[in-house]
Amino acid sequence: MTSFRRTRFNFALDRAIEHAKQLAKPLVVLEALRVGYPDANDRLHTFILEGMAENARRFANSPVLHFPYVEEVKGDGSGLLEALAAQACVVVGDDWPCYFVPRMQAAAAERLDVRFEVVDSNGVWPMHATDRVFTTAHSFRAHLQKTLPEHLHAMPNDAPLSRLDLPTVKLPSSITSRWSRAAKDLLEARPAAIAALPIDHSVPPGKMHGGSHVAEARLSLFVSKKLADYPVARNEPEEDGTSALSPYLHFGHISAHHVFAEVAKREKWTPDVLGRSIGGAKEGWWKMSAAAESFLDELITWRELAFNMAALRPDDYGSMATLPAFAKATHAKHAKDPRE
Repeated sequence: MTSFRRTRFNFALDRAIEHAKQLAKPLVVLEALRVGYPDANDRLHTFILEGMAENARRFANSPVLHFPYVEEVKGDGSGLLEALAAQACVVVGDDWPCYFVPRMQAAAAERLDVRFEVVDSNGVWPMHATDRVFTTAHSFRAHLQKTLPEHLHAMPNDAPLSRLDLPTVKLPSSITSRWSRAAKDLLEARPAAIAALPIDHSVPPGKMHGGSHVAEARLSLFVSKKLADYPVARNEPEEDGTSALSPYLHFGHISAHHVFAEVAKREKWTPDVLGRSIGGAKEGWWKMSAAAESFLDELITWRELAFNMAALRPDDYGSMATLPAFAKATHAKHAKDPRE
């Protein structure tokens, strides 16, 4: 569990549960946090740890063994995945297309002697449903209007841990003696515990707390109180008119499917109302309110356009070379503008 750090609406967790059921084997969920990732600091660590603590609480009442591991010295986590995989039938990971995750997974795949799958649970539209890289929101939106309906009937499980019947397991001492479960003070993100970690302490924790419970509460508030004013209020910083879900989506504490489901529920909407493509027009295809359609264009079109680029151009998605011609021309035109 590296990118989809949640117990609900998670295709990767669903796949792992599917394997466990078919093989009649226990399921272990490893949720680890390194200290050596780029920009590791108190703010990011605290947010992620709060999510890990929430997951620990949610897994506690299920037969799934959740193993939260927090590296306290750089490199101490090396070998943990291989040790767990040595007694596993299959390993399932999160198919996140950017940052260091793909390289980390490719390296792990070379070292593991068992099947290793990665599962896409990033967005409502699967990243690998096409091999075309879209360079504009309009072209991507036109594609979605033709292809997205078939995927809206394939939703991840809302409550995969409910009434889950699997055998249980305890980790062997050969693993726990070397890699111990994260201490309580770390999972509670206590300042003293975080201060002892070798990360950047100049960036303090933010005011937003991490975890699926907080994310779900924010989603409920947004859908019930703020969505109606979203098209205007989102552009007024003093209004607090955005969903404020971006960090929770980014760190996997909530799913785009979950957000979409709540908006659809508010709108009393079903996929059956969708018709033919309207050529990529921004409004009218969803057949929802203007506010809901405005929000979904951000959640799905713009967010998943970025996933499309990152997944299909892994070598240069973060490069200036990927910018369209008009952006390069504008940038060149203003390259010599005086500035501080």
